[in-house]
Amino acid sequence: MTVPRDTSSTFPTADGKMSWSVPNAGKECETWYQVFGDLKLGVRPLVVLHGGPGVTSDYLTVFSDLTQKKSIPVVIYDQLGNGRSTHLQEKMGDTTFWTEQLFLNELKSLLEHLGIYDDYDILGHSWGGMLGARHAVRQPGGLKHLVLMSAPVSNELWIQAQEILRRKLPQETQDVLDRCEREGKTESQEYQAAVQAYYSRFLCTLNPMPEPLIASFGWLEKDPTVYFTMNGPSEFYVTGPNKDWTIVDEAHKISVPTLLTNGWKDEAADSCVYPFFRLIPRVRWIQFAESSHMAHFEEREKFMDVVGQFLSE
Repeated sequence: MTVPRDTSSTFPTADGKMSWSVPNAGKECETWYQVFGDLKLGVRPLVVLHGGPGVTSDYLTVFSDLTQKKSIPVVIYDQLGNGRSTHLQEKMGDTTFWTEQLFLNELKSLLEHLGIYDDYDILGHSWGGMLGARHAVRQPGGLKHLVLMSAPVSNELWIQAQEILRRKLPQETQDVLDRCEREGKTESQEYQAAVQAYYSRFLCTLNPMPEPLIASFGWLEKDPTVYFTMNGPSEFYVTGPNKDWTIVDEAHKISVPTLLTNGWKDEAADSCVYPFFRLIPRVRWIQFAESSHMAHFEEREKFMDVVGQFLSE
């Protein structure tokens, strides 16, 4: 870990890289992480998992609010293939390499590397929530609380929800999406502009978009290997192996207290998250009325208060 540097008047911030061996990677891999607060003060840390798969943790730096307000150490990291972690562009399209298990292994390795595997909480956003849920069903002894933020219980339900939401767009925008997908032109500027119109309604309603979120999307634009391989061209046109992802048959195994959240205008619509509420034994569901997929920006103070209170219980 690098020498901590003070980016706040009240808590230290440190970043580092974990070296770990990844089968079939062809080279030594590193995972970049950042810690807000002090992991040695005896307060249970919160590990925050970013979405995508294929963006970065930049848009999660605001969770340092919990360090500021509640003295909770917060860990964020860029999953392999993204941001400041090792990139493997030569693995584009390799669905045997980019798997959920790869990222589960990375999470466990990081928890062990930081010395917190025996006592930690997890908040997973979107794909990060899917990853966190799968981690939780294995009932690791050190996990004490789980927050599933705008995460679907299955991609079948997610895709169904996106089909409904995209039909709320102006007809001309729908026509562009339909035509470009039909003609295989999903990398065109025309298609990307239509996707941005969708994002502005159901992913983040703030205008301008928060700088940390722009930074995460910037990393994705520079290297879309993970996103294109596992997911596909867009949030609603899922062509990769993640289209078959589900945890419906295992969600009941999540034994820790769980907070489930989504936004009223969220692309993670109620139909995507409700099965979590039905299946997880110890669960609470809170919806943020003025938010889409980014409640930690759109209703930042309220969101942090809700999460902070839950983790303190």
